[in-house]
Amino acid sequence: MARLAGASLVGTAIEFFDFFVYGTAAALVLGPLFFPTFSPLAGTLAAFGTFAIGFVSRPLGSVLFGHVGDRYGRRPVLFASLLLTGCATVAVGCVPTYGTIGIAAPVLLLVLRFLQGLGLGGEWGGAVLLTAEHAPANRRALWSSFPQIGPSIGFLLANGVMLALSAGLSDAEFRSWGWRVPFWAAGVLAAVGLLLRSSLAETPQFEKLSAAGRTAGAPLAEVAREHWRLVLLTAGALAVGYATFYAVSTWALAYGTERLGVSSTVMLTCVMAAVAIKGATTPFVAMLADRWGRRPLCLAGCAASALWMFPMVALLHTARPFLMFLGFLGALLAFITMFAVVAAYLPELYEPRVRCTGAAVGYNLAGVLGGALTPIAATALSDGGSGPPWGVAAYLTVVALVSLGCFALLPETLPSKAGAERRAEPEPASA
Repeated sequence: MARLAGASLVGTAIEFFDFFVYGTAAALVLGPLFFPTFSPLAGTLAAFGTFAIGFVSRPLGSVLFGHVGDRYGRRPVLFASLLLTGCATVAVGCVPTYGTIGIAAPVLLLVLRFLQGLGLGGEWGGAVLLTAEHAPANRRALWSSFPQIGPSIGFLLANGVMLALSAGLSDAEFRSWGWRVPFWAAGVLAAVGLLLRSSLAETPQFEKLSAAGRTAGAPLAEVAREHWRLVLLTAGALAVGYATFYAVSTWALAYGTERLGVSSTVMLTCVMAAVAIKGATTPFVAMLADRWGRRPLCLAGCAASALWMFPMVALLHTARPFLMFLGFLGALLAFITMFAVVAAYLPELYEPRVRCTGAAVGYNLAGVLGGALTPIAATALSDGGSGPPWGVAAYLTVVALVSLGCFALLPETLPSKAGAERRAEPEPASA
């Protein structure tokens, strides 16, 4: 289990490095480089628009790779998704700016960001199921939480490289070529991830399904026909997690640098410190889920998010590093109270034959609802006025309340409480 969890964590970290480095670049440099004819606000909105395309394509990636995972196995998904995301990320670092090739530059960004999201949409389902379907029932949340640490590591790597480059280079050098370096580094990281995943075994549950002839012929159709309500509920429930994380890691970064005049180095440091603590607490929260259940922690995280959004915005507006850090930390601890658990929770909600498709589609639809829209909506809501952007706080609070309602409608799946182990075994083949 340690080897499997480690390989899942490393691969997920690499893929989220690829995804996050684009978000940081969008907040810091992509607007003026690829949309120079726009005003600063419009340029930022346009850059976040290309950022959002990656979330729109993630559900499509879930469908594509979910079909592969449910029909042919979880293992092939891990290779194909990592390869696609890595290649697209390296290519982003090679795209000429608007000043060189004109309108073709932002068009290429859109295409490559779409491919990034397509690959990441498959990664989460494959990595999570690899650990969840190998893990013993009484430690499933703990082992499944390791892929959930990957996004924190990927974020720290992406922003650490950006921080070092922005601090070590002049502004002209950073805008000229420095921002491209993390994208080029993605090629090396992808090669490492593919090597680590080359020796992984298929999950026992899929092997049993395959041997019994019970794999789904058309997983998406089966999910749409029999589990559509569950998909919508899980997407709505997880939307607040995405909204919170990208409000902190993307919108707040742009707001702090552009509106409050805080240096990008200070903003990145505050966000990175909060993300590091969030990542370190992930397995401890997961252990609570193995003891007390998945749903109670998710409800607690949602409630905490709803209560913390206004304090977070107030602390951000002070422009004082320590207070901003506290605001970000409170939001991310509420976030991880939910997201440390969902890697075990979502697979347990779906029957094994459509689990890769159902869990991944629900998870990535939440990304569209919460992650794609939040930087754009928050940037628009924070335009104008000299006081704290309370509109952003209100928007995030509403999202949290909607997610709270969705979680309230979902069942508990902790095996000792819900008998989920009986569902986890494939049904015998028909006579």
